Amino acid sequence: MNKCVILLCFLLFSETPFVKAQPESHSPHPDSLRSWAELSTFLATDSWVPFWLHTNQFGIVPKQGSTLQARVGWEQQWRISGNASSKHSWTAGGGLEVVGNLNPNSHLLLPQAYGSVQYGPWELYVGRRKQWVGLADSTLSTGSYSWSGNALPLPRVQVGVTRFTPVPFTRQWVAFKGFYADGWFENNRPVTSELKLHQKALYIRLGKPTGKLKLYGGLNHQVQWGGRSPYLTDGNEQMPKGLNNYVRVITAALSRGRLDSTASDFDQENRVGNHLGSVDLAIEIDGYDANWFLYRQSLYEDGSLYYLTNIADGLNGLRIRRKNNFGAAFSIREIVFEGLYTKSQGGADFIITKDKKRGRDNYFNNAQVRDGWSYLDRGIGTPFIPPTSDTRWRWPNYGDAFTSNNRVWVFHLGVRGTLLQKIEWSTKLSYSSNGGTYDLAFDPPEVYQFSGILNLQSKVNWLGGGATVFGSLAADVGDLYPVSYGVRLGLRKDGLLGQ
Repeated sequence: MNKCVILLCFLLFSETPFVKAQPESHSPHPDSLRSWAELSTFLATDSWVPFWLHTNQFGIVPKQGSTLQARVGWEQQWRISGNASSKHSWTAGGGLEVVGNLNPNSHLLLPQAYGSVQYGPWELYVGRRKQWVGLADSTLSTGSYSWSGNALPLPRVQVGVTRFTPVPFTRQWVAFKGFYADGWFENNRPVTSELKLHQKALYIRLGKPTGKLKLYGGLNHQVQWGGRSPYLTDGNEQMPKGLNNYVRVITAALSRGRLDSTASDFDQENRVGNHLGSVDLAIEIDGYDANWFLYRQSLYEDGSLYYLTNIADGLNGLRIRRKNNFGAAFSIREIVFEGLYTKSQGGADFIITKDKKRGRDNYFNNAQVRDGWSYLDRGIGTPFIPPTSDTRWRWPNYGDAFTSNNRVWVFHLGVRGTLLQKIEWSTKLSYSSNGGTYDLAFDPPEVYQFSGILNLQSKVNWLGGGATVFGSLAADVGDLYPVSYGVRLGLRKDGLLGQ
């Protein structure tokens, strides 16, 4: 234990410099091409694959059993008007990624299959595409609360601004980005069918792009609506649909008895659909030695956040990226500290008064959409609110609801850097307390879990260059999941079709 403490202190307080990472983009730059192929194997000591080997991988890694996985992908954009120096040229793009998993339940997946059109910062795309929503770190964190990259991307139509874009006449002091989208859930859900997705997000940045201080704020809004459910609907099981109800979905307006006579009492008294999201705030300080990014995501599923009764719940994080790398044999580029808390939920009682509260928010579960905030049995939001199927080996089912564990706190550390200037390494270490739900608490009431992973990768001169070998070692130790240790080994080749 003492050696572990000494090593952790060395990692945190080492004076070795960081490298400032480049920002990620959703798609290649105009007139560019990316193509890749990857072969890897997942092995585990238990039938369950450790948490951090399958989590936040866009739903492509099976949760159970050893697996041989093959991936091939392509993304490209073409400039169709304007020139390289134009800020408002038209471009068209597309992408395709195919994943094959060979195990007792072998299957093919399409995590990406999309086409897009862009004009300047504006983009319209149709299909599946990997996406991450919210103000938080996107690589070393636990994942954004409402849209983390844990599930396979939903098919959708989306229009939006892909990068922070200055508002006219503000001299770049005010910028915005956001999107508006509609999509579709799978039809073979455990409880509901024909379910639709509505989603939008808007974020504002205050401060010039090159400034030392920048402030961020915004929100995201997700709705499941329009499908069929055997719960809290009339005899035909139809949830409200159509244009008039779509407007109510967009505005999140209370129905207040204004629906047509075919709607159930539940729909007449509440909003149309299952609404959830987060209100995000962040501050970025670009110092001489490091870039600091401090963020907070406050959670909502009903009116509790409006009355601040669930304000204790949220995702809090700090990302530190240090600058300049002077060729050290061992370096740390980036550290992320996070704390996730969801145990309040506005209190144990659901109470509505004129000036007060809601409570018993029951995150990711819904009385009508019983299979909850999920896609293909994966939580769309934070993976620390898992589906009941992940913990069924020991803990009780919460009816046919999506999750039996949404009252949690998590302490998380993510670190990445280089070794011998050739090997890139990263680690995620997470410790959580899990309490079940208000309706069905765990016994004992606090169930503790540690999940960790160490990743290594290095470029090699194989296959004509552009190849990378990688490996991961992961572990689950605790009482929420079965004790399991696992490894991943693989080889990736970039530039299959040229660059």
